[in-house]
Amino acid sequence: MNTRKSNKIKVGISIGDQNGIGPEVILKTLSDNRINDICIPIIYGSKKTINYFIKKLSIQNFNYDIISDADKAKAKNTSIINVWDEELNINEGVEESEIGNYAALSLKAATADLKDGKIDAIVTAPINKNSIQSEEFTFPGHTEYLQAEDNAEDSLMLMISEHAKIGVVTGHIPIKDVANSISSEAILKKVTLLNKSLKEDFQVRKPKIAILGLNPHAGDNGLLGKEEQEIIEPAINQVKSIGILAFGPFPADGFFGSDNYKNFDGIIAMYHDQGLIPAKSLSFGGGINYTAGLSFVRTSPDHGTAYSIAGQGAANEGSFRNALYQAVQIAKNRKMQSELEENVLQVNKSRS
Repeated sequence: MNTRKSNKIKVGISIGDQNGIGPEVILKTLSDNRINDICIPIIYGSKKTINYFIKKLSIQNFNYDIISDADKAKAKNTSIINVWDEELNINEGVEESEIGNYAALSLKAATADLKDGKIDAIVTAPINKNSIQSEEFTFPGHTEYLQAEDNAEDSLMLMISEHAKIGVVTGHIPIKDVANSISSEAILKKVTLLNKSLKEDFQVRKPKIAILGLNPHAGDNGLLGKEEQEIIEPAINQVKSIGILAFGPFPADGFFGSDNYKNFDGIIAMYHDQGLIPAKSLSFGGGINYTAGLSFVRTSPDHGTAYSIAGQGAANEGSFRNALYQAVQIAKNRKMQSELEENVLQVNKSRS
């Protein structure tokens, strides 16, 4: 494990699907040189690819250094690590397995440095979840891959913005499998992860967490489904028994329609669209995806590859920029927490 100590956060950036808008939002974000005042960005990709997009999109004021190792990154410019040397045939807006393979190479290289402590956080540009599949990459998405790399028992997909922080019990699975995938144990794990993340990553002292129902009207006392009575309510009681401030189950439509979501620090939805539809409705283009529960920090923008506008210079970089800012802030919060715990440990040792 690398024991590097630095006041400025090093952020690794995986380039994502290069036929999508990932390279564009990366370059638009990093062409603002003020980014270098808050962090040291490192792109895992290729100088040839970056130069192609700089010319294609007429990107201005983007200065970079080519480095062979993340340890060599300097504070004044963005750094690029050449994960591959060959020149790629970029076809904007087209799904291609070859480009998916390079997205996986970038992600794997950045993750390796993250695990080795050479960088403090990772921001992942969007991938195509189909084209990235291969014998070497068999994960539904970033979240599942990073959880496996971290050897973490569980993780939480958490959509965050200035409006709300919304996590989901079930992630990238078909809607027909949702009900059978929900259990009191699964809810307890996700709420516990959210509570811990709110405290440590976002510095909320006593988080209030709302838990949504699965069925319309939260089951309407069992008329529209039994999951609330048999699974979700018992899980909420378990959560409360370990000191977590949890409330619900709330009918999802009324919960968001009445602005009740504003009264809570975090929200647990039962499935992907139940959580992500309100999250993206509230903050599309500015919200971010954070993987809570891991030993390292990973964020991403709240959008996909957006093939329909790729290569046109029309992509909004706001979400990617916010993902970068949030990765830096969470990494700083974790460092402060670690230093605080170390100081407490030293004080206790001196007293014993």
